[in-house]
Amino acid sequence: MTKPECKARDGEGAPSPAHELKSAMAGFVSDFKDFTTDIQTKLKEQDDRMTKLDRKSMISGARPALATAASEEAPHQKAFEAYLRSGEDDGLRDLPMEGKSMSTAVAADGGYLVDPQTSATVQSTLAATASIRAIANVVNVEATSYDVLIDHTEMGAGWATENDPTSETGTPQIDRITIALHELSALPKASQRLLDDSAFNIDEWLAGRIADKFARSEAAAFVNGNGVDKPTGFLTAPQVDNDVWVWGNLGYVVTGADGDFNGADSLIDLVYGLGAEYRANGTFVMNSKTAGAVRKLKDNDGRFLWSDGLVAGEPARLLGYPVLIAEDMPDIGTDATAIAFGDFGAGYTVAERPDLRVLRDPFSAKPHVLFYATKRVGGAVSDFAAIKLLKFGLS
Repeated sequence: MTKPECKARDGEGAPSPAHELKSAMAGFVSDFKDFTTDIQTKLKEQDDRMTKLDRKSMISGARPALATAASEEAPHQKAFEAYLRSGEDDGLRDLPMEGKSMSTAVAADGGYLVDPQTSATVQSTLAATASIRAIANVVNVEATSYDVLIDHTEMGAGWATENDPTSETGTPQIDRITIALHELSALPKASQRLLDDSAFNIDEWLAGRIADKFARSEAAAFVNGNGVDKPTGFLTAPQVDNDVWVWGNLGYVVTGADGDFNGADSLIDLVYGLGAEYRANGTFVMNSKTAGAVRKLKDNDGRFLWSDGLVAGEPARLLGYPVLIAEDMPDIGTDATAIAFGDFGAGYTVAERPDLRVLRDPFSAKPHVLFYATKRVGGAVSDFAAIKLLKFGLS
């Protein structure tokens, strides 16, 4: 063994392993401090930009139109796509905070972005789904809840004569129904390699995935939601026989057969169990399996009660009233309330905040990028007299 080799092994001609480790750790700590300083600087810059924004104009300004000129839409699309693909928000700084083309906000903690055009895409998809939303009363709110005031009693009145004194009449009773808003979320993900592919339309993909998740979750909650961290479905309201109906319950009509129809008379009873003031705007709600059974029903003259729409896009009709196919309605079975009929525009209210929030998370599921989208929505029965149910039972 040569002398230089001996010195190297004895630690005389080269740094020891402990010395190398110590140097490496010192370099790592220095680099990490630089990294954290850079993050803090970026957060400070974002906070400074938010401080300069006119928050009032962001909140109260008109929402962008769904369709804009290509020259107006391009900068927004480019900036938003850059954010989704790489998290780069520099392009957002040069865009106007007012006007048709863009209205965004990046939170001080970095990441949340409100994109009105993506939000509009989701909304239009939700409106097109077979959900109670399509026939309910939908309102936009800025608070955490929405109150519905219901006058469900008659105000007194009387005939007056020229000479006799007018007597006091009864006053109406006002009920307040509070609809709490709950957070609905979706968490689609994509690999960074897919995001780097310019042929992949990230805007449409993200909107489609969010819309699909939100639509299915909403549709189920509006029918069967228990009101715990989700909307209250109309089928979870208390139910009583329509002959003894009182406010606070949904009235039902029985078919007279256990888990089946007993002719078509029960459908007619259901329609006329609803008050005349609601019947003009009545809609049947059932799932596809129930609709298949209803299509086979005939009146006493052998004519089918069901008729398909005469033109594309027109809903089918049952006894002259439109039918909404909501797959979350229960199947026909013993004591199942598988068919609903009512004026859902009066009977069920959907309250929601109009904004959609998107958080890009490239860290939690490497090598994938997560997109955490949230919106706030609530729903509940707002008029118990406006909806009736058909119960497949004897009583």
